[in-house]
Amino acid sequence: MDAVIGVLTISDRASRGEYEDISGKAIIEYLKEVIKTPFRIEYRVIPDERELIEKTLKEMTDSVGCSLILTTGGTGPAPRDVTPEATEAVCEKMLPGFGELMRRVSLDQVPTAILSRQTAGIRGSCLIINLPGKPQSIRLCLDAVFPAVPYCIDLIGGAYIDTKEERIRAFRPGR
Repeated sequence: MDAVIGVLTISDRASRGEYEDISGKAIIEYLKEVIKTPFRIEYRVIPDERELIEKTLKEMTDSVGCSLILTTGGTGPAPRDVTPEATEAVCEKMLPGFGELMRRVSLDQVPTAILSRQTAGIRGSCLIINLPGKPQSIRLCLDAVFPAVPYCIDLIGGAYIDTKEERIRAFRPGR
């Protein structure tokens, strides 16, 4: 069975169609570039509303069966940036190392990366990772954390995901 990977863009303006969701598309492009095993994308664009974010994350994990959800948007300090809070509310375990590493690599590029509140957590057999909103930053952050993603999904009982080793080498012990 193919893995189901959720891509969730959280943006008031993109959800209203005021501009194109280039961030969600950048995530999809990245996934196609690095994942070798068959997978299907579940793609959504929703506004910055905490209850809706929580509901959508629950639906994508519990009903759709995503093994991985990558969110973009809503991780800054602005009042409507509530993606980390919604993620924490639906997860059983948080994995702060993902956010720590993403901020560390981003700080090499821009001093405002310290304002990012990216995080990651586990709901059932799904890994949820909050990414920044800019396509260049998304790629930088995914390059940093993706080697650990397939093994994490293995550990929580999600679908098997392997990478194209010429692009990203997934870490699995004993391999």
